[in-house]
Amino acid sequence: MGKIAVLDENMVNMIAAGEVIERPASVVKELLENSIDAQAKRITVKIEDGGRKLVSVTDDGIGMEADDLQSAFMPHATSKIRTDEDLLNISTMGFRGEALASIAAVSTVSMISRTADSIQANRFEMDCGNKGQLKPASGDCGTTIEVRNLFYKLPGRRKFLRTANTEMTHIIEHFTRIALSHCQLDMTLIHNSRQLHRLIPSANLIDRIGQLSGKAVAADLIETQSSEKNITITALMGKPALARATSKFQYVFLNRRFIRDRFIFHAIKEAYRGLVEPNKYPAVFLFLEMPPDAYDVNVHPTKIEVRFRDANVVHSQVLAVLREKLLGINLDVSAQLPSPSVSLADDTQTSHAEQARRQRIAEAMAEFFKEHKSVGTSQQHFGFSAPAKNITEFKPTSVGNTSDAQIHPASKKFLQVHNSYIITQSDEGFVIVDQHALHERIIYEELCRKISSGNLFSQRLLIPETFELTEAQSEAIKNNSELIEKLGIELEPFGPKTVAIQAFPSILDKVSPGSFVQDLLDMLIDKSHELDPERLLHEVLDLTACKAAVKAGQRLTDSEIEQLLKDKETVARASRCPHGRPTTIKFTIKELEKQFKRTGF
Repeated sequence: MGKIAVLDENMVNMIAAGEVIERPASVVKELLENSIDAQAKRITVKIEDGGRKLVSVTDDGIGMEADDLQSAFMPHATSKIRTDEDLLNISTMGFRGEALASIAAVSTVSMISRTADSIQANRFEMDCGNKGQLKPASGDCGTTIEVRNLFYKLPGRRKFLRTANTEMTHIIEHFTRIALSHCQLDMTLIHNSRQLHRLIPSANLIDRIGQLSGKAVAADLIETQSSEKNITITALMGKPALARATSKFQYVFLNRRFIRDRFIFHAIKEAYRGLVEPNKYPAVFLFLEMPPDAYDVNVHPTKIEVRFRDANVVHSQVLAVLREKLLGINLDVSAQLPSPSVSLADDTQTSHAEQARRQRIAEAMAEFFKEHKSVGTSQQHFGFSAPAKNITEFKPTSVGNTSDAQIHPASKKFLQVHNSYIITQSDEGFVIVDQHALHERIIYEELCRKISSGNLFSQRLLIPETFELTEAQSEAIKNNSELIEKLGIELEPFGPKTVAIQAFPSILDKVSPGSFVQDLLDMLIDKSHELDPERLLHEVLDLTACKAAVKAGQRLTDSEIEQLLKDKETVARASRCPHGRPTTIKFTIKELEKQFKRTGF
């Protein structure tokens, strides 16, 4: 007797369910997509016990006739495609005809549906692949599907479901994806009889983002749009301060379908390179519109992955529109100081550690200005306004310890504090500049300009500096000789396992050549295997800029501070250092008045 057996229909459906239906959230996704394809304007999702007990979706779409109600649960039954050409022009959310058959194979399903021209609704049930009877029922126009006891006959699958709260988190995520890409829908989400979301139709995407992700996220978004090469891109981009430790707030939609694509995510990462810290993910809501024949969505049963006909064009378009917008706006960070009259313990949205940190900042700023309020002979001693008429000039003066702060002439309107931060006036109040972070950005941009047109200018050392090489360092020199040459570093063998630095970049004239080269080689050993050549070059330029920049604790002359502030106005991405940390924090007069309890006067 042969060993090969043909599986029965129900077993085929159960196997297919393993690809399509991973957890209750998968059911929610598939049913929501069906409602959208049915031209629904209002959808209500009801969940019990995180979806393990019940997933119910009710819509006011076109509904189904009695015959279609039974056929809908057959494998690969679909109303979306008919011919091969239809696969190349898919404009609906679903099309494969697997969802309902897969769901019905692993749960108890009840469907009630009615079309607009029918006098009654019809009801059809299935129990883990076993068909029930088609019966008349009462119901409004549209469809209601109830999925109960998911995987109840498959204990091996059911035991992998998590707690109700965890499963509900996944359901909310799929609900959010649909809600973001279909703002015209009236949508409700209910869990265990408690309403979690009630979304009314809106033409304003930012409002919907605020309802789903929080007002703080929505308020910090920048909008941009582009239409080129048959690709229309609309993006709502979070400022760098909104970056998170995970990609939770990165949403990409293609023709209103949520997708994940490595080319697009790489473009987002590159657009924010140098504006957010390497281990953070910027918040981006990205919407692409392109002809259906320019991509293939028929790649995976969940339809979350697509294959672009020209992925490089998509990558370059996304990168260009995001990068151009980020380079064209001021991304300085605004200080968020807590109100002295409000107990921070009542702020349930903020962690205790963050509350304590903010409180320390508030107290320190208030104390600083109180302590220095009487210094100098002018009422506006920091130069935040012109000096009194009988005062011709301020001489640089010390406040407290000479190593801590220095006051510059009022006409120059700046103050160096702790030899690390520069305070200067703005139209709304004042700003605090991190001198090292800002100088690092300025040097980094200069390095990028110079290295794009050739090698960095270098000087030969009068006395070559030597050091011993490890095997790994020696290998790093061989594998990265072109990059090292670009930096203007000239290395020559100097005896067994020893190298001599003959030339060194002029921009690093205050840096120890030996120390820098060894740090460089250590970086190349650690990262050259995981980064492409371009990214590695920028990592190296980050290191170079960091080494060349003025340090925290380094006292600057008036002319050095003036030049630093002047360069800030002209250099690209001046609000962030190359590592993504802020260079500037803005304080408003309004915030200061709160700290000094002057509000209302």
